[in-house]
Amino acid sequence: MISFECDYNNGAHPKVLENLIRYNDAKPTPYGFDEFSERAKQRIREACGMPDAQIFFLTGGTQTNATTIDSMLYQYEGVICVGSGHINVHEAGAVEFTEHKIITIADNMGKMEAKTLDKYLNDFMHDGNNAHAVFPGLVYITFPTELGTLYTAQELDQIYKVCQHYNIPLYIDGARLGYGLMSDECDITLPYLARHCDVFYIGGTKIGALCGEAVVFTNRQAHKHFFSIQKQHGAVIAKGALIGLQFEALFTDDLYFKLSRHAIDMAMQMKQIFQEKGYEFWLDSPTNQQFVILPDAKVEELSQKMDFTHWGQTEGHRTICRFVTSWATTEEELNELKRLL
Repeated sequence: MISFECDYNNGAHPKVLENLIRYNDAKPTPYGFDEFSERAKQRIREACGMPDAQIFFLTGGTQTNATTIDSMLYQYEGVICVGSGHINVHEAGAVEFTEHKIITIADNMGKMEAKTLDKYLNDFMHDGNNAHAVFPGLVYITFPTELGTLYTAQELDQIYKVCQHYNIPLYIDGARLGYGLMSDECDITLPYLARHCDVFYIGGTKIGALCGEAVVFTNRQAHKHFFSIQKQHGAVIAKGALIGLQFEALFTDDLYFKLSRHAIDMAMQMKQIFQEKGYEFWLDSPTNQQFVILPDAKVEELSQKMDFTHWGQTEGHRTICRFVTSWATTEEELNELKRLL
């Protein structure tokens, strides 16, 4: 079966595996306090243009979100997120399991708008009864969004200015960060993103690693006991070098960005295939997630040959389908999709 279901069901890029094999007998210091993890952190700092950034390695996205968000909030605080945001719809209530409410506001094509955020915060701060409410303690967005759309540099700047005005940190979920940064429509660089938030994470699981995410604290310091909070969340592994070695490889010779660009190239070819066949798109995504509306009969037919996500039903016996490319997608797979369509 050909899979366009997601971007995390591949193994790891050969260079990542080579780095793991090369140092398999090294016996590094456990829990991430090893030379390989330190080298990886330094390379990430250089890529971000943030020499003083604090970096922590975790294994998965949901674990990373729940741990990082929990570390940044008081007991009575919640996190602001758009209704379609990943932590709100696709993490089984992991953040709320840490007893922090997700405060949802409206989105526009998956994106948070600065004016909507500002209105919510202004209304809250002027509410004489807000002592009885969950206080907003953090703002969360994803880049790209859950719908594959992108923030412009201006939009990110406007959101961050609102956060700074209310002295609330901004956290960016970067599970697919590379796929956003390498899109033709992206005008944001990694250093720009690092300067316009307080913490973000670089997703490795979806971009060339077996597993692993790198949390980067930029304009605010991490909790002084972040490692202990990781432990409480089961987010520290004894063989911490496992993740450090992978990120060392990903941030050598721009591999992370080259892999991300490949996925974008494949996605744009996929988009052209659907366009040439006359299919309608649910929305216009410039990243590696493409949302296409297919007749139910065609969905049934394609499902016999390939995996993809059924995102939802729409009128006229049609289904919104998500097709995802990755760093490992091949020309041959796209040619087979074209043949089957």
